[in-house]
Amino acid sequence: MSSKPELKGRAARLARLFPTGPGQAARTPFVLLVVLLLGGGLIGLLVLNSALSEGAFKLDDLQRETKNLTDEEQALQRDIDAYSAPEALQRRARELGMVPGGDPAFLGPDGSVKGVPSPAPGVRRSSDDVPPVLAPEAMPDGPVSTPGR
Repeated sequence: MSSKPELKGRAARLARLFPTGPGQAARTPFVLLVVLLLGGGLIGLLVLNSALSEGAFKLDDLQRETKNLTDEEQALQRDIDAYSAPEALQRRARELGMVPGGDPAFLGPDGSVKGVPSPAPGVRRSSDDVPPVLAPEAMPDGPVSTPGR
């Protein structure tokens, strides 16, 4: 007698759809596929995590560099403000031998002089230092040419 009962009709047709060999052979490709997918997913997560960590380190370095550059900019701006303060400018001008100017005179568009110029107080000039001043009637008509241009 056979160990398997004989199937007839519809049951026989359904029985032919199932494999007759051992069940382990059909299960092996599925297990390999699942293992490969899980391994690939873990490797992908590892690569993604490494890339994110590298980006975080770069961001931290850039933020530190930005802070240092901002501090340097503020220090330079403080230096500029200190050098451009009126007292500092006056002190540096005196160190260079400059003196405060006298009353200025202005030239009008028609050549007229407005105001009375005066020399700086406490400064003695020789006649060689003062350029000659032409009276308006002695000025040449037309454009003035400059030597060397």
